[in-house]
Amino acid sequence: MQNQQTKKSFLDSMFKLNENGTNVRTEVFAGITTFLTMAYIIFVNPSILELAGMDKGAVFVATILAAAIGTFVMGFIANVPFAVAPGMGLNAFFTFTVVFGLGFTWQQALGMVFICGLINILITVTNIRKMIIDAIPVSLQYAISGGIGMFIAYIGLFSAHFLQFTPDGAANEATGAFLKVIPALVNFKDPIAQVALIGLIITVALMILKVKGAILIGILATTLVGIPFGVTTIPDFSTISFAVPSLSPTFFQLDIAGIFADPGRIFIAFTTIFAFSLTDTFDTIGTFLGTGRKAGIFDAKDEESLKKGKGFSSKLDKAMFADSTATSIGALLGTSNTTTYVESAAGIGQGGKTGLTAVTVGILFLLCLFVAPIVGMVPGAATAPALIVVGILMADGLGKIEWEDLTVAIPAFLTVILMPLAYSITTGVAGGFIFYCIAKIITKKGKEVHPIMYIVTLLFILSYVINAIM
Repeated sequence: MQNQQTKKSFLDSMFKLNENGTNVRTEVFAGITTFLTMAYIIFVNPSILELAGMDKGAVFVATILAAAIGTFVMGFIANVPFAVAPGMGLNAFFTFTVVFGLGFTWQQALGMVFICGLINILITVTNIRKMIIDAIPVSLQYAISGGIGMFIAYIGLFSAHFLQFTPDGAANEATGAFLKVIPALVNFKDPIAQVALIGLIITVALMILKVKGAILIGILATTLVGIPFGVTTIPDFSTISFAVPSLSPTFFQLDIAGIFADPGRIFIAFTTIFAFSLTDTFDTIGTFLGTGRKAGIFDAKDEESLKKGKGFSSKLDKAMFADSTATSIGALLGTSNTTTYVESAAGIGQGGKTGLTAVTVGILFLLCLFVAPIVGMVPGAATAPALIVVGILMADGLGKIEWEDLTVAIPAFLTVILMPLAYSITTGVAGGFIFYCIAKIITKKGKEVHPIMYIVTLLFILSYVINAIM
């Protein structure tokens, strides 16, 4: 009993549990919930980067180590419940654009990711990230929060197989017309959709009844429901291997010199690094603002410290530093850009408020080096309902937007709608920024816009122009 009290006291002093109104049980449950909603990355990331010519086993290990290290830094240094891992979208950009499209080797692409991480560290240490956050108007911060909620819910709907996409007509190469794809609700003949629907009902019921651990219980219950449906696969433990693959094929294999070896491709190299950095930066800022403010993790006191404090005086300062260092570490290990995961909102929705949630996630990632087949048993149909419910919880920020003012409503709406439809937090942020500046200029209120908003907006526009030219 005394040892247990000592343990609780140690954890409380390290993560300030009582001060943040939480406890060990809640934080651990929150960590498990976050982990289960993002564990797919340890299987998906190697599959995508393997296409670029990388060793799948080595990327598997690099993915886990990068996620664990980045998340531990987030938990121990920043004391916030956010998890870090190689980002979806960024890994696709790495493979299909940088390697396939632009013709760089995967070693050179890793070098670009490493440089991107150094840039992110620099803009964090020099307070540029802090200045960007301070420049974003409150209306857009609420819109970012609501947009992320829509984005998370959309990921859940997609993973649940609730939506089907039907081609409408044929693409006309002569006229340049695009093939239209019409989304619609499925007929629920798919076992995955059936299991996900049952899981959504279970999770919603638990949430309404205010059952503690509702989201985690929903994930585990849905995993069990999926067994008779054939959705949850129980592996044959007598035939599978639990051996840890070698990291050496990707470890320290980045080729920075090769990026700039061809003078004719230096401009393309710099613009690609810029695209990596811009996307990573605003995915992270969007996630922090969208989920941290909603849950009170970054409260008024912390925001005041962010604005007026020196060095890393606020939790948000430390969280941004943790995120930026993780990208360079991941590149050295052998994986694409790491980023703060929007799925962290699932654990935050479960009650996670401190770094103990993040540390729990990091430990579970490390365990996956040895028990990956067991983790792989949790199907997407089980985590999808959790994401949908979290999306619902995050939508309340939309009610705080001044919709009657078009100069506020137009950029806010574009922020919210573009995130799920473009499948990108950064695209939503860009749309909101651009039209916020346009609206203020049209109404002759351009002086109300922070200069940094104009600078970042021009960078977004420049990025789109460069992509169009490339």
